[in-house]
Amino acid sequence: MDTKVLTIAGMSCEHCKKAVADALKGVAGVESVEVDLAGGKATVRYDPTRASEAAMREAVEEAGYEVVGA
Repeated sequence: MDTKVLTIAGMSCEHCKKAVADALKGVAGVESVEVDLAGGKATVRYDPTRASEAAMREAVEEAGYEVVGA
């Protein structure tokens, strides 16, 4: 398993936190997600043979947020 920390713009409340976590958990190969609302970051543990950073970015963007750093 690999770990990736994504910096996410646009999160401002618990609903945002849950939306981002749910979006990332929906990516095949993602094992766990921890979202730090105050820090604007999501820490993702994933199987690099099944999940890509591009897929994670796309999931976050589809939820209405923007990945501004990884």
